[in-house]
Amino acid sequence: MIWLTEVQKFGVGFTAGGVLLFFLGVVTFFDSALLAMSNLLFIIGLVLIIGPQKTVYFFTRPQKIRGSICFLFGVLLILMKYSFWGFLVESFGILGLFGEFFATVVQFLRSLPYIGPILSNPFIGPVLDRLAGVRVLPV
Repeated sequence: MIWLTEVQKFGVGFTAGGVLLFFLGVVTFFDSALLAMSNLLFIIGLVLIIGPQKTVYFFTRPQKIRGSICFLFGVLLILMKYSFWGFLVESFGILGLFGEFFATVVQFLRSLPYIGPILSNPFIGPVLDRLAGVRVLPV
């Protein structure tokens, strides 16, 4: 079990709210207000979870600089009301920044009661493994 401090718990809440608003912003045909709020909540949540110094280090690492530039440019485009193009650029940046975490997220989701059997389905599992970059040992 992972023990979080109170500040990190608030960070998880802010990040979850950011992800939810991001989803709602996309569902409502790229509403720029929802997408802007999602970006703000996500960044605040990330800072609260890992701390300001580690956040700056994470975004400025040489192997993450292209993802950071795309993410920040996408946020800027959304704030300038070019929400669709901002979404595309920001999504590319998110893949560049957090792409290595997708395999961990997929493995965690597979351990959940109702979602796990769906994600482990013989038809869905291999496709999801390939998309997320999950390394599977040969049978």
